[in-house]
Amino acid sequence: MSMEALQTRPSVDQLSPRNFTRLAELIQSYSGIKMPSNKRTMLEGRLRRRMRIVHIDNLNDYCSYLFEGDGLATEIIHLIDAVTTNKTEFFREPAHFRFLQTEALPALAASGRRAIKAWSAACSMGAEPYTLAMVLEENRKRSRQDYSILCTDLCTQVLAQAISGVFPEQMIEPVEMELRRRYVMRAKAADRGLVRIVPELRAKLSFARLNLMDQTYPVEADMDLIFCRNILIYFDKPTQSKVLSQLCNHLRPGGYLFLGHSESIVGIDLPVDQIANTVFQRR
Repeated sequence: MSMEALQTRPSVDQLSPRNFTRLAELIQSYSGIKMPSNKRTMLEGRLRRRMRIVHIDNLNDYCSYLFEGDGLATEIIHLIDAVTTNKTEFFREPAHFRFLQTEALPALAASGRRAIKAWSAACSMGAEPYTLAMVLEENRKRSRQDYSILCTDLCTQVLAQAISGVFPEQMIEPVEMELRRRYVMRAKAADRGLVRIVPELRAKLSFARLNLMDQTYPVEADMDLIFCRNILIYFDKPTQSKVLSQLCNHLRPGGYLFLGHSESIVGIDLPVDQIANTVFQRR
C-alpha cells in the first residue's frame, strides 16, 4: 500500500461519522450537553478510558454495545460520567460570595428568614457547596441564621468525592488562612497531600444525583439561594430556558439565583430581576 493511501485511510480506533452523530445526539438529549464536531477527539479520549473498564477495544464496537446490544441501560450513567467536564475550585468567582456576605444574607435576615435553604445545582466535586458552607457558617455565628445546603450533580463520580469532603491540598489555596484553620483538617498521612472539610460543615450538606434535563426536580420549592454556575454554557438556548425556568420554580420570592460570569439570561423570560453581575432575585 502506498504512503498516500496509508495517510488517508481512517484509523480503526476512531468513531465513524454515524457513531459520533449517534453519541452526540444521545449525550445532548440525556444531559443537555452539546457535543459539536470539534469535541470529537475529546469524546474519543474520554470513551477510551471507559472502554478499558468494560473490556472493549474499539470505539465503534463500544457504540455497537450501546446501540445494538443491551449495554445502554446500564452504561448510560457511566457514559455521561465519562464526558462530563468537572472544573471546580474553592471561592470560584469570588464576587458572588462577597455579594452573598454583604447583600443577600443581610437582606434575608431582615426579611425574617431564620434558616437559609441553599441549593448547589451542579456541585461537581463539592468545592462550590463547601465554599458556600464556610460563608453561611460564618454568617450563622454572627446572626444565628441556621442553614442547609442541597448538593446535586449528574455525575456519580464527582458526587462520591464531594460526599467524602476530601481534596488535594492545593485546591484550598483560594481559601483564606483563617477559614482554613476553622474548616479544613489535614489528612493523618501528611505525605499524601490531602485535606478534609471538618465534620461540622459536612453535616450541613446533603447530596443527590439529579439530571437538570428531567421534566421535574424532586427539590423543595422555597430555596433562598440557588447556585447554577458554569453549566448552562454547555446547553443550547432552548435547554437553557427550560432549565432556568425549572430552577426559578424552586426559588422563593426574594430568593437569589447565581449563574456563572460567562452566562446570561438575555432572551429568556424569567420571573427574576438582575441585581448584580449574574445575580438575580425572584420577584
